Amino acid sequence: MPKYLRPVRPNVGIQTDYQTRLDDLIDEMHRSVNYWIKAKYRANPPEAMAQDASPAATLRAAMRRLSRRWLKKFDELAPEIARHFATRAADRSDKALAAALRKAGFTVKFKMTAAQNDAVQAVIGENVALIKSIPASYLTQVEGAVMRSVATGRDIGTLTDELQAHFHVTRRRAAFIARDQNAKMTGTIVRSRQKELGITEAKWLHSAGGKHPRKNHVAYSGKKYNVETGAYIDGEYIFPGQLINCRCVSISLLPGVGEG
Repeated sequence: MPKYLRPVRPNVGIQTDYQTRLDDLIDEMHRSVNYWIKAKYRANPPEAMAQDASPAATLRAAMRRLSRRWLKKFDELAPEIARHFATRAADRSDKALAAALRKAGFTVKFKMTAAQNDAVQAVIGENVALIKSIPASYLTQVEGAVMRSVATGRDIGTLTDELQAHFHVTRRRAAFIARDQNAKMTGTIVRSRQKELGITEAKWLHSAGGKHPRKNHVAYSGKKYNVETGAYIDGEYIFPGQLINCRCVSISLLPGVGEG
């Protein structure tokens, strides 16, 4: 019988740590924006703002200052957060794969290879871009809410509710980024090590974790695919964890073990 390794799954602790770091930044940003916008709004009654361009300009200027501040802060911290996540995820994936190999009777000590470093750097770059996109999206939504409130003369309570709604949307997006990137990173590292070990075949394993699973991923679960090219699903070659919100994992087939 062919010998399959137990799958390496994304580590929940690493995902939680990543999400917590993003949440702390988002919380700080929201508190700052909420405080200054409400202070400016209280200083200018909504009726006056609806009729006077000057208070609206004051709020717009405040938003510009807040945007510059928080875009800069996320830009500065994004590389650090991304590196911390990527290196931890890579290290954990290596340890989990080494443990699976030990259980199968093989001792392997992984080192950082050029291919592995390239994979980690690519993940870092993608995550830096995603982290920087968080404040850009939030601040654009908030500015739109503020300007609509000014134009229609809405009270501060209504504006506060809308700001809170945008905050929750941003937190959910951060949670999604953490979960999705954790799965992608794990899949990327495992695939890189599979090639390094000479593993050419693996089985696709559906995670059964999402509320809306991809039917063709479920149907492909348990089937073999080529580690070099991927599995042919829905008209394209893909790997476990590659697509957005895919939580599927790979089960490595050790070459020449138990075959024939």
